[in-house]
Amino acid sequence: MDEHAQTPARGPLDRTLLGVDAAREAGLSRLEIVDEADSTNAQLTRLASEAPEEWGDLAVLAASHQTAGRGRLQRHWESPEGTSIAVSVLLRPHNRAGRPLPTQSYSWFSPLAALALREALAETAGLEASVKWPNDVVVDGLKISGILAQLAPGAHEEPPAVVLGTGINVGQAQEELPVPTATSVRVATGRDLPREQVLSAYLAAFARRYRQFCAVDGDPDAPLAGGRGLAGQVEDATVTLGKRVRVELPGGRMLEGRATGLDRHGALLVVEDDGARHAVAAGDVVHLRPAAGGYA
Repeated sequence: MDEHAQTPARGPLDRTLLGVDAAREAGLSRLEIVDEADSTNAQLTRLASEAPEEWGDLAVLAASHQTAGRGRLQRHWESPEGTSIAVSVLLRPHNRAGRPLPTQSYSWFSPLAALALREALAETAGLEASVKWPNDVVVDGLKISGILAQLAPGAHEEPPAVVLGTGINVGQAQEELPVPTATSVRVATGRDLPREQVLSAYLAAFARRYRQFCAVDGDPDAPLAGGRGLAGQVEDATVTLGKRVRVELPGGRMLEGRATGLDRHGALLVVEDDGARHAVAAGDVVHLRPAAGGYA
């Protein structure tokens, strides 16, 4: 028998650990677990469009195995069965008075999710993770998770909803990782951790942070629990800031300079060598290593 098949992480997600009680404890409106999905983002978007009354704010779909996951720029995302987490959360954001959040605040949902996962990895695995702009979570510079936010139709003529998908590498062995720049909980810690434990901690942290953000009308500078606004918390956790970077912009254009901060919408602020300043809303970032001339 394959040694990998004997580890707890290789089985399907245990629904007895991720049922109604888990959803209630995390503050979710719904938590559905399926054995397999093409893409949890695509499937949740379909479900939310077909039955908006059944799929409200903070409804969650997770799959034991994802067969056609997509990351940014339509990149394929897949891992051996039973080793990773594929989970999508439906967001129909409103403040405490029931007023929809301004759509300008939607750009902060991905970094908010990254903070939640960072918290969950510290809690469950003792890992110190960082955010790599725009939507990756890294451990020791290696990618352990990618996050993808997509718009979905709003319910009853309300503003668009958001489907926020997160892929987390949990049980992969070193040789099963797709690229040398990736890692998993198993590789980073040297031990197996139940995926249900990581998923539960992530969803609880995300729901709590999301409710706090909605309560301040999606203002990234408004103080949250602990006194720091979301923008400040994200900047503190983002390893990209302060580094020399090369940004591959949509359309093929390249930009090189120092990442100095984030603007009010979460765009990366980059200063080129000639002093030109740019706010980058979308792009692939490579961390440059000035000492060795290589890349990270």
